[in-house]
Order: sequence, then C-alpha cells, then structure tokens
Amino acid sequence: MKNNYEIKNIAIQAIQEEAKAVAALAQYIDDDFVTVINKILHLQGRVIVTGIGKSAIIAQKIVATLNSTGTPSIFMHAADAIHGDLGIIQQYDLIIAISKSGNTPEIKVLVPFLKQTKNTLVALVGNTESYLAKNADHILNTTVEKEACPNNLAPTSSTTAQLAMGDALAVVLQECRDFTDQDFAKYHPGGALGKKLYLKVRDLSDQNGKPSVQLNANVRDIIITITHFRLGAVAVLKDTQIQGIITDGDIRRMLERHTDLATISAADIMGKSPKVIDKNELAANALHIMRENNITQLLVADQGNYDGVIHIQDLLKEGII
Repeated sequence: MKNNYEIKNIAIQAIQEEAKAVAALAQYIDDDFVTVINKILHLQGRVIVTGIGKSAIIAQKIVATLNSTGTPSIFMHAADAIHGDLGIIQQYDLIIAISKSGNTPEIKVLVPFLKQTKNTLVALVGNTESYLAKNADHILNTTVEKEACPNNLAPTSSTTAQLAMGDALAVVLQECRDFTDQDFAKYHPGGALGKKLYLKVRDLSDQNGKPSVQLNANVRDIIITITHFRLGAVAVLKDTQIQGIITDGDIRRMLERHTDLATISAADIMGKSPKVIDKNELAANALHIMRENNITQLLVADQGNYDGVIHIQDLLKEGII
C-alpha cells in the first residue's frame, strides 16, 4: 500500500510525463501539418476521423472539437469500417487515421480499402516507420518517448499527444477561418457557453414583472410593489423615464432613520444613480455589471424608457455564472 506522499508523487510524475510528451509535439509541426491544414480549409467534403481502441475515443473527441469550431467532421470506427461503414466516406472527404503503433491488425486491414477510395489519407501516428505512416499521404507525428504508465504499456502519454495534435488542428483551422464567438454560439445554443454569447437581457427580464412607482409614491405603495414583484427592488419613474431605484436595503435604512413616514416619498428614498442596462445587451454583460458593483439586480431600458428588471437569480437559473 502506498502512503500519501507516494500517491501524490506518482500522480505528479504522470502529469509531468504527459506534459513532456505534449511539449515535444512542437518539433513535429512541420510542412505536412501545414499541408493538411490547407487541404482541410479548401475541402469540399468532410473530415473523417478513424481509429481503434483508445485511439477511437480520441478520434471521437477530435471530431467533436472540429465540429464545434466550424469544420464538418464524422467519426468512423476502424473495426466497423471494414464491415460496411466505409460507405460513410464520400468523394471529397479527407480521412485522418489515428494509431500509436500504426501497425495494428485492424489498421492493416483498413488502410488498403481507404487507399482505394482515393481520398487524402492523413496518419496521426506515433511511429513514422509504420505501415500506416508509409501508406498515408501526409503524417502528423505524435511520437512519445514513453507512456506515463509505470509499465510503459497503457496508452497515456500517447493518447494525450494525439488529443493535443487534434486540438492544434482545430485551433489553427478556427483562426484561419476567423471563427468568432458568435459563430461558436451558433454551434452551442444549449450550453452555458452558448448562452453567454447569445442570450440577451430581454430574454430574461421579459419573464419578470416591471415593478415601478412614480416619484411621489408613498412608503406603503413602495413596500407593496416590492413585495408583489419579489425582485428586491422597484424603479422610480417620472412618466416612463428612470429617475432612481429603491431596494429592500433602502427601505430598511430609511426605517432606521425615520419614524414619521407620512411625508416620505419615493424621491426621498431612491438611489439617484441606478445601474441600467439596455434590453438588447447580452445577459452576460448584466452579470459583469452586477459583479463589478456588488449588486443583485439591474434596471432594464428600451431606448431610454423603463422596461423592467433583471435579477442575478435569472442568470443563475440559466447557468450564466
């Protein structure tokens, strides 16, 4: 049984070994890498990524990253390919085959069929003298000195290197295409990342009521309005124009200072410089303003007119935190 110190040391050594393998990839970014990038940029079809075993899992992740950053891609399992899935490959597709050794039986069976399709074949491989490498049109070298596994057997450093090379492809393609945050949002509409890039203030504030009082409103009306809408604040208006804001805290502080409430109006209590955001701003910007000013709600405006309230709880519910 390992003691605590040994457990930590083994973990650190594994991480350092994998970091070393990834750093070494920089020397393998060569003209073949550039050629593959240019071919994908001008590709009329899709990128087909295939592999077996752990390399197949890495292939699926690379496909997911490419798709999410604007490069249409499909995963094809190497074992399934020779049992009918070769039909996935179309005339103008480019194929990336992933393998550490480049000599596994499945790869040796698959490669001749891939060559028959006459599609560009790219080997993302850890052995440049392998069968796969010698039959590929281009090589993305992911050679590693050793696995992080103490027996140098389990794919660890090698799969990390494969993943990093796939990420390098995706990032370069993204940069070359000037792929923007708005493009990214189109491919991630359901997640928190996408919501930060497309969800507008109005999408959230429109679900709330629009608590407001006029400048001459009395304390009773102010408290009733705040209580009814349950947003912790009320906008103070002159007609439709925002003049200030009154929060729960403002009411408590006012009650500490005054005993005669009959002559007190909204104009006497309100904060006169409320933070306001336009309804067409991104909801993520509302969160930034709230954090910067240590507040929990913002008044919302539409072309200068009061349009509601957005609360930090609205952002929490959408995962924009």
